[in-house]
Amino acid sequence: MDKIQAAIAKARAARNELGGEAPDIPAPAPMAKVPLRRPDAISRILAPKPPSPKIARTLAWQPLATFAPNAKQMERNRIVTFSTSGKKASGAIAYDMLRTKILQEMRANGWRRLAITSPGPKCGKTTTALNLAFSLSKQPETHTIVAEMDMRRPSLAKTLSISGDVSFSTVIEGKADFADMAMRPRPNLALAVNHTRARNPSELLQSSTIGKVLSEIEKQFDPDLTIFDMPPMLVTDDTMAFMGQVDCVLLVAAAESTSLGEIDICERDLAAQTNVLGVMLNKCRYMDNESGKGRYD
Repeated sequence: MDKIQAAIAKARAARNELGGEAPDIPAPAPMAKVPLRRPDAISRILAPKPPSPKIARTLAWQPLATFAPNAKQMERNRIVTFSTSGKKASGAIAYDMLRTKILQEMRANGWRRLAITSPGPKCGKTTTALNLAFSLSKQPETHTIVAEMDMRRPSLAKTLSISGDVSFSTVIEGKADFADMAMRPRPNLALAVNHTRARNPSELLQSSTIGKVLSEIEKQFDPDLTIFDMPPMLVTDDTMAFMGQVDCVLLVAAAESTSLGEIDICERDLAAQTNVLGVMLNKCRYMDNESGKGRYD
Protein backbone atom coordinates (compact mmCIF):
# COMPACT_ATOMS: atom_id res chain seq x y z
CA MET A 1 0.00 0.00 0.00
CA ASP A 2 2.83 2.44 0.82
CA LYS A 3 4.49 1.76 -2.52
CA ILE A 4 1.26 2.46 -4.39
CA GLN A 5 0.74 5.71 -2.51
CA ALA A 6 4.34 6.75 -3.28
CA ALA A 7 3.87 6.02 -7.00
CA ILE A 8 0.70 8.11 -7.10
CA ALA A 9 2.43 11.02 -5.37
CA LYS A 10 5.40 10.80 -7.79
CA ALA A 11 3.05 10.84 -10.79
CA ARG A 12 1.25 13.91 -9.52
CA ALA A 13 4.54 15.72 -8.92
CA ALA A 14 5.69 14.92 -12.44
CA ARG A 15 2.40 16.21 -13.83
CA ASN A 16 2.74 19.50 -11.97
CA GLU A 17 6.33 19.96 -13.21
CA LEU A 18 5.33 19.38 -16.84
CA GLY A 19 2.10 21.32 -16.57
CA GLY A 20 0.28 18.47 -18.22
CA GLU A 21 -3.00 16.93 -17.31
CA ALA A 22 -2.20 13.42 -16.31
CA PRO A 23 -5.25 11.40 -15.41
CA ASP A 24 -5.86 11.07 -11.75
CA ILE A 25 -5.12 7.64 -10.42
CA PRO A 26 -7.80 6.75 -7.87
CA ALA A 27 -6.65 5.71 -4.49
CA PRO A 28 -7.33 2.06 -3.83
CA ALA A 29 -10.39 1.28 -1.75
CA PRO A 30 -9.61 0.27 1.79
CA MET A 31 -9.68 -3.44 2.36
CA ALA A 32 -12.82 -4.74 4.01
CA LYS A 33 -12.34 -5.99 7.51
CA VAL A 34 -13.19 -9.66 8.00
CA PRO A 35 -14.93 -10.12 11.33
CA LEU A 36 -13.26 -12.64 13.57
CA ARG A 37 -15.39 -15.48 14.96
CA ARG A 38 -16.01 -15.28 18.62
CA PRO A 39 -14.45 -18.14 20.60
CA ASP A 40 -17.85 -19.36 21.77
CA ALA A 41 -19.09 -19.51 18.18
CA ILE A 42 -16.08 -21.62 17.21
CA SER A 43 -16.69 -23.97 20.13
CA ARG A 44 -20.29 -24.42 19.05
CA ILE A 45 -19.17 -25.39 15.56
CA LEU A 46 -16.52 -27.81 16.77
CA ALA A 47 -18.54 -29.33 19.63
CA PRO A 48 -20.02 -32.76 18.81
CA LYS A 49 -23.78 -32.91 18.38
CA PRO A 50 -25.69 -34.73 21.13
CA PRO A 51 -26.91 -38.19 20.10
CA SER A 52 -30.50 -38.63 19.04
CA PRO A 53 -32.94 -39.92 21.70
CA LYS A 54 -32.96 -43.34 20.04
CA ILE A 55 -29.17 -43.63 20.07
CA ALA A 56 -28.96 -42.22 23.60
CA ARG A 57 -31.36 -44.91 24.84
CA THR A 58 -29.37 -47.65 23.11
CA LEU A 59 -26.18 -46.40 24.74
CA ALA A 60 -27.86 -46.31 28.17
CA TRP A 61 -29.16 -49.89 27.89
CA GLN A 62 -26.00 -51.52 26.54
CA PRO A 63 -24.07 -51.66 29.87
CA LEU A 64 -26.89 -53.49 31.67
CA ALA A 65 -25.98 -57.05 32.58
CA THR A 66 -27.47 -59.72 30.33
CA PHE A 67 -28.61 -63.26 31.04
CA ALA A 68 -30.29 -66.07 29.13
CA PRO A 69 -33.31 -67.67 30.84
CA ASN A 70 -33.60 -71.43 30.52
CA ALA A 71 -36.24 -72.24 27.93
CA LYS A 72 -37.46 -75.39 29.69
CA GLN A 73 -37.76 -73.58 32.99
CA MET A 74 -39.73 -70.79 31.33
CA GLU A 75 -42.06 -73.40 29.88
CA ARG A 76 -42.55 -75.02 33.30
CA ASN A 77 -43.40 -71.61 34.77
CA ARG A 78 -45.93 -70.99 31.97
CA ILE A 79 -44.09 -68.05 30.40
CA VAL A 80 -45.57 -68.91 27.02
CA THR A 81 -44.42 -65.73 25.23
CA PHE A 82 -40.72 -66.42 25.86
CA SER A 83 -40.19 -68.48 22.71
CA THR A 84 -39.11 -66.55 19.62
CA SER A 85 -39.79 -69.40 17.20
CA GLY A 86 -42.37 -68.99 14.48
CA LYS A 87 -44.86 -71.34 16.15
CA LYS A 88 -46.53 -69.77 19.16
CA ALA A 89 -47.22 -71.74 22.32
CA SER A 90 -50.75 -72.23 23.54
CA GLY A 91 -51.92 -69.04 25.22
CA ALA A 92 -49.29 -66.80 23.62
CA ILE A 93 -51.82 -65.27 21.24
CA ALA A 94 -53.99 -64.21 24.15
CA TYR A 95 -51.06 -62.37 25.74
CA ASP A 96 -50.17 -60.79 22.39
CA MET A 97 -53.74 -59.48 22.16
CA LEU A 98 -53.48 -58.17 25.72
CA ARG A 99 -50.18 -56.49 24.81
CA THR A 100 -51.71 -54.71 21.83
CA LYS A 101 -54.75 -53.49 23.76
CA ILE A 102 -52.62 -52.19 26.61
CA LEU A 103 -50.17 -50.43 24.27
CA GLN A 104 -52.98 -48.77 22.35
CA GLU A 105 -54.67 -47.53 25.50
CA MET A 106 -51.48 -46.29 27.13
CA ARG A 107 -50.19 -44.55 24.01
CA ALA A 108 -53.52 -42.86 23.44
CA ASN A 109 -53.36 -41.40 26.95
CA GLY A 110 -49.62 -40.78 27.16
CA TRP A 111 -49.23 -43.32 30.01
CA ARG A 112 -45.96 -45.12 30.76
CA ARG A 113 -46.42 -46.83 34.14
CA LEU A 114 -48.57 -49.96 34.46
CA ALA A 115 -49.21 -51.80 37.71
CA ILE A 116 -50.38 -55.42 37.75
CA THR A 117 -52.03 -56.73 40.90
CA SER A 118 -54.63 -59.24 42.07
CA PRO A 119 -57.17 -59.50 44.88
CA GLY A 120 -55.36 -62.39 46.56
CA PRO A 121 -52.31 -64.63 46.13
CA LYS A 122 -51.91 -67.29 43.46
CA CYS A 123 -53.98 -65.47 40.85
CA GLY A 124 -51.13 -65.39 38.34
CA LYS A 125 -50.22 -61.69 38.40
CA THR A 126 -46.45 -62.35 38.18
CA THR A 127 -46.98 -64.86 35.37
CA THR A 128 -49.08 -62.25 33.59
CA ALA A 129 -46.46 -59.54 34.08
CA LEU A 130 -43.67 -61.72 32.63
CA ASN A 131 -45.75 -62.95 29.70
CA LEU A 132 -46.74 -59.40 28.87
CA ALA A 133 -43.10 -58.26 29.15
CA PHE A 134 -41.71 -60.94 26.83
CA SER A 135 -44.54 -60.31 24.39
CA LEU A 136 -43.60 -56.63 24.36
CA SER A 137 -39.92 -57.51 23.83
CA LYS A 138 -40.79 -58.97 20.43
CA GLN A 139 -41.38 -55.42 19.23
CA PRO A 140 -37.78 -54.15 18.79
CA GLU A 141 -38.62 -50.46 19.15
CA THR A 142 -40.53 -50.94 22.41
CA HIS A 143 -38.35 -50.87 25.54
CA THR A 144 -39.86 -52.29 28.72
CA ILE A 145 -38.76 -52.41 32.35
CA VAL A 146 -40.31 -54.87 34.81
CA ALA A 147 -39.93 -53.77 38.43
CA GLU A 148 -40.79 -56.21 41.22
CA MET A 149 -42.70 -54.34 43.93
CA ASP A 150 -43.78 -57.43 45.87
CA MET A 151 -41.14 -57.12 48.57
CA ARG A 152 -42.70 -59.47 51.13
CA ARG A 153 -42.76 -62.56 48.93
CA PRO A 154 -40.52 -61.83 45.90
CA SER A 155 -40.63 -64.51 43.22
CA LEU A 156 -39.18 -63.11 39.99
CA ALA A 157 -35.59 -64.10 40.79
CA LYS A 158 -36.62 -67.70 41.49
CA THR A 159 -38.87 -67.90 38.44
CA LEU A 160 -36.07 -66.74 36.15
CA SER A 161 -33.12 -68.24 38.08
CA ILE A 162 -31.49 -64.85 38.59
CA SER A 163 -28.80 -64.75 41.24
CA GLY A 164 -27.47 -61.62 42.89
CA ASP A 165 -27.03 -59.65 46.07
CA VAL A 166 -28.60 -56.28 45.23
CA SER A 167 -32.39 -56.02 45.32
CA PHE A 168 -34.58 -53.40 43.72
CA SER A 169 -35.71 -52.37 47.20
CA THR A 170 -32.20 -51.03 47.84
CA VAL A 171 -32.49 -48.91 44.70
CA ILE A 172 -35.70 -47.39 46.06
CA GLU A 173 -33.92 -46.68 49.33
CA GLY A 174 -31.22 -44.82 47.40
CA LYS A 175 -28.49 -47.26 48.45
CA ALA A 176 -27.82 -48.72 44.98
CA ASP A 177 -28.04 -47.74 41.32
CA PHE A 178 -30.57 -49.29 38.97
CA ALA A 179 -27.85 -49.80 36.35
CA ASP A 180 -25.84 -51.97 38.76
CA MET A 181 -28.61 -54.48 39.49
CA ALA A 182 -30.94 -54.57 36.48
CA MET A 183 -30.75 -57.68 34.28
CA ARG A 184 -31.46 -57.78 30.56
CA PRO A 185 -32.80 -61.04 29.02
CA ARG A 186 -33.54 -59.23 25.76
CA PRO A 187 -31.96 -56.08 24.26
CA ASN A 188 -35.13 -54.08 24.95
CA LEU A 189 -36.28 -55.72 28.21
CA ALA A 190 -34.82 -55.06 31.67
CA LEU A 191 -35.82 -56.72 34.95
CA ALA A 192 -35.40 -55.32 38.45
CA VAL A 193 -35.96 -58.11 40.99
CA ASN A 194 -35.71 -58.62 44.75
CA HIS A 195 -33.52 -61.38 46.15
CA THR A 196 -34.60 -60.95 49.77
CA ARG A 197 -37.58 -59.57 51.64
CA ALA A 198 -37.64 -55.91 52.56
CA ARG A 199 -38.13 -55.03 56.20
CA ASN A 200 -40.68 -52.24 55.72
CA PRO A 201 -42.36 -52.61 52.30
CA SER A 202 -45.41 -50.44 52.94
CA GLU A 203 -43.39 -47.52 54.27
CA LEU A 204 -40.86 -47.91 51.46
CA LEU A 205 -43.54 -47.88 48.76
CA GLN A 206 -44.98 -44.60 50.00
CA SER A 207 -41.69 -42.94 50.93
CA SER A 208 -40.78 -39.47 49.71
CA THR A 209 -37.84 -40.84 47.71
CA ILE A 210 -39.61 -43.38 45.52
CA GLY A 211 -41.04 -40.85 43.06
CA LYS A 212 -37.63 -39.30 42.52
CA VAL A 213 -35.98 -42.70 42.01
CA LEU A 214 -38.53 -43.76 39.39
CA SER A 215 -38.22 -40.43 37.58
CA GLU A 216 -34.44 -40.76 37.45
CA ILE A 217 -34.72 -44.28 36.00
CA GLU A 218 -37.12 -43.06 33.33
CA LYS A 219 -34.90 -40.07 32.52
CA GLN A 220 -31.80 -42.23 32.07
CA PHE A 221 -33.27 -45.30 30.35
CA ASP A 222 -36.38 -43.84 28.68
CA PRO A 223 -38.58 -46.98 28.75
CA ASP A 224 -41.75 -46.93 26.69
CA LEU A 225 -43.44 -48.92 29.42
CA THR A 226 -42.64 -49.82 33.03
CA ILE A 227 -44.54 -52.78 34.46
CA PHE A 228 -44.79 -52.94 38.26
CA ASP A 229 -45.45 -56.44 39.62
CA MET A 230 -47.41 -55.52 42.75
CA PRO A 231 -48.41 -57.54 45.85
CA PRO A 232 -51.99 -58.84 46.18
CA MET A 233 -54.36 -56.06 47.18
CA LEU A 234 -56.38 -57.70 49.93
CA VAL A 235 -53.39 -59.12 51.81
CA THR A 236 -51.48 -55.95 52.70
CA ASP A 237 -51.69 -52.20 52.12
CA ASP A 238 -48.51 -52.21 50.00
CA THR A 239 -50.28 -51.89 46.65
CA MET A 240 -52.57 -49.06 47.73
CA ALA A 241 -49.55 -47.24 49.16
CA PHE A 242 -47.95 -47.22 45.70
CA MET A 243 -50.91 -46.56 43.39
CA GLY A 244 -50.30 -42.83 43.30
CA GLN A 245 -47.08 -43.48 41.36
CA VAL A 246 -48.64 -45.29 38.37
CA ASP A 247 -50.76 -44.24 35.41
CA CYS A 248 -52.97 -47.32 35.26
CA VAL A 249 -53.51 -50.78 36.72
CA LEU A 250 -54.55 -54.22 35.49
CA LEU A 251 -56.36 -56.48 37.95
CA VAL A 252 -55.76 -60.23 37.55
CA ALA A 253 -58.45 -62.50 39.00
CA ALA A 254 -58.36 -66.28 39.25
CA ALA A 255 -61.34 -68.21 37.92
CA GLU A 256 -63.10 -70.35 40.54
CA SER A 257 -61.19 -68.78 43.43
CA THR A 258 -61.59 -65.00 43.22
CA SER A 259 -65.10 -63.87 44.17
CA LEU A 260 -67.04 -61.10 42.48
CA GLY A 261 -67.14 -59.28 45.79
CA GLU A 262 -63.34 -59.24 45.96
CA ILE A 263 -63.13 -57.92 42.42
CA ASP A 264 -65.64 -55.16 43.19
CA ILE A 265 -63.74 -54.07 46.30
CA CYS A 266 -60.43 -53.96 44.44
CA GLU A 267 -61.85 -52.12 41.43
CA ARG A 268 -63.44 -49.48 43.64
CA ASP A 269 -60.32 -48.87 45.71
CA LEU A 270 -58.05 -48.80 42.67
CA ALA A 271 -60.31 -46.45 40.71
CA ALA A 272 -60.08 -43.96 43.56
CA GLN A 273 -56.33 -43.61 42.95
CA THR A 274 -55.55 -44.47 39.34
CA ASN A 275 -56.98 -45.65 36.01
CA VAL A 276 -58.25 -49.24 35.91
CA LEU A 277 -57.56 -50.82 32.52
CA GLY A 278 -59.74 -53.80 33.31
CA VAL A 279 -59.94 -57.22 34.92
CA MET A 280 -58.15 -60.20 33.41
CA LEU A 281 -59.62 -63.61 34.20
CA ASN A 282 -56.81 -66.10 34.67
CA LYS A 283 -56.69 -69.87 35.28
CA CYS A 284 -59.89 -70.44 33.38
CA ARG A 285 -60.07 -74.14 32.53
CA TYR A 286 -63.38 -74.03 30.68
CA MET A 287 -63.85 -71.84 27.62
CA ASP A 288 -67.07 -71.23 25.73
CA ASN A 289 -67.36 -72.08 22.05
CA GLU A 290 -66.58 -68.56 20.92
CA SER A 291 -63.41 -68.06 22.96
CA GLY A 292 -60.19 -68.68 21.02
CA LYS A 293 -62.11 -70.24 18.16
CA GLY A 294 -59.99 -71.17 15.20
CA ARG A 295 -56.20 -70.87 15.36
CA TYR A 296 -54.70 -68.48 12.83
CA ASP A 297 -50.95 -69.03 12.91
